[in-house]
Amino acid sequence: MIQIRDQLNREVVLEHYPSRIISLVPSLTELLIDLGLADKIVGRTKFCIHPAPVVKSITRVGGTKTLDIEEIERIRPDLIIVSKEENVKEQIDRLAQKFTIYVSDINSVETALEAIHQIAGLTDTAERAVRLCGDISNSLSAFRTGLGRIGQIPVAYLIWNEPFMTVGGDTFIHNMLVAAGFENVFGKRFRYPEISLNEIVEAGPKYLFMSSEPYPFSEKHIQQYKATLSDFGIIPIIIDGEMFSWYGSRMIKAAVYFSILWHFITSNTIPPDSVILYT
Repeated sequence: MIQIRDQLNREVVLEHYPSRIISLVPSLTELLIDLGLADKIVGRTKFCIHPAPVVKSITRVGGTKTLDIEEIERIRPDLIIVSKEENVKEQIDRLAQKFTIYVSDINSVETALEAIHQIAGLTDTAERAVRLCGDISNSLSAFRTGLGRIGQIPVAYLIWNEPFMTVGGDTFIHNMLVAAGFENVFGKRFRYPEISLNEIVEAGPKYLFMSSEPYPFSEKHIQQYKATLSDFGIIPIIIDGEMFSWYGSRMIKAAVYFSILWHFITSNTIPPDSVILYT
């Protein structure tokens, strides 16, 4: 029997390691695959897009907040992996009446690593998880050491447009901004508050980070806001949202991306289209 407590302190009990897993969290779907469990994943959301060659053959069960409950019931998984933040409580409560559910609640690098270990404990992949978490921790630590005495640069981070939405200090994205050496000018707020252009100007960031997800900011948005913001010395940049918001195995790529981002910023060589994505 496998028995753990998830990140909501719920008891999760399995009689055997699962062979039919549904993941309703994009970053954790990628994690499961990187832990070597691709052949055990029988369902995923339409937003579970990495790695593309693998997920394309996995049955889709709706969106993260618009689950196809009937399809999930038809599949009959022996473990469903969900997120307190990304999934809808009422839908998860309904599924929990019939299936074993693991709930993640991630708002920091530390809780992300904890979730990786917990999921690995449920899926007989603990050894791989130890190596992965060690690599993530070491890469982020080496990045910060390499950053040296460079002070934190104030930034505002947008996740949505019209209305503008940013990230507060109790979010995973905020924690990754700090890990990347930036100061979140809205770090004293909570969750994902709506803000105005005037509030951005008043907060005084050096850069406006416009995330590539969940809202698909693009070059046209740079042009839309560039004239206004440049009057106040604020530079808008499209950044790779996955590097700041995906908290599974994709974190192993974060330190490399942070280094790329700092290179462009400190060398004053931001691309003409102001788009800096992971390559």
